[in-house]
Amino acid sequence: MSISVNSSDRVCENGIQPVELLPATNDVHGGVIVDMKDAMEAQHFLTLLRASISQWRREGKKGVWIKLPIELVNLVETTVKEGFRYHHAEPHYLMLVYWIPETTNTLPANASHRVGIGAIVVNDKKEMLVVQEKSGRFQGTGVWKIPTGVVDEGEDIFKAAVREVKEETGIDAEFLEVLAFRQSHKTFFEKSDLFFVCMLHPLTFDIEKQELEIEAAKWMPLEEYAAQPVTQTHALFKYILELGSLKLDRDYAGFSPLHITSVFDDKLSFLYLNRQQMQCLSSPDQSS
Repeated sequence: MSISVNSSDRVCENGIQPVELLPATNDVHGGVIVDMKDAMEAQHFLTLLRASISQWRREGKKGVWIKLPIELVNLVETTVKEGFRYHHAEPHYLMLVYWIPETTNTLPANASHRVGIGAIVVNDKKEMLVVQEKSGRFQGTGVWKIPTGVVDEGEDIFKAAVREVKEETGIDAEFLEVLAFRQSHKTFFEKSDLFFVCMLHPLTFDIEKQELEIEAAKWMPLEEYAAQPVTQTHALFKYILELGSLKLDRDYAGFSPLHITSVFDDKLSFLYLNRQQMQCLSSPDQSS
């Protein structure tokens, strides 16, 4: 969330007596952000909170965000009783929100999706890198699957794919493309899920499986992977095999990352696109 200028922590009530407010910064959407850091008694906090809400209401502010570090857990009940609701939580803080005006609440919801990757890695013998997991839905079923995992906060999709392959199997690999992605809903704690199917090229071949999560890992012929009952009955397994085969044999074009810069803050990010098709369509007609 973008932040602009600091909001005064003292104002004059009726032009006479200064009233202490919570320290806050204005956001670009007409609201304020209170980032609490110092210890405070709940009663004193309540006094400041009520005075602040009154002042912000007069100023026409909209949303109020209060960030409480875990050390200030004593202020959570007070904040909630004043009409604030939970927005999201991280390991070290809780974010609460309040909508001041009597209009439709337009505060953005908490992040709605979790992002995961699956890594198709095939060697020159047309063997796929597969694992059996020690936990999860496929624990003890004998199912061989591609390495999968969750993208960490602040991590790029292509880096997550390379990391997961290395962590689970010890194999170094080069990211090639995103071949497809799946969206599903009501999965992890009611969150939606984005699962990116990625193609990687192996750089090493000697497997060193992860002991904590992986029961077994090996290079499996594509025909053997295809013969698994789960591949024949489970759509995602089936399409993983088909996408990998098309990429190997028919030059199926997926999406590769391109560095771009944000127009707002010059931060670098990645745009995933079909470069092959883009280059073909962008090239001048050679016949003209």
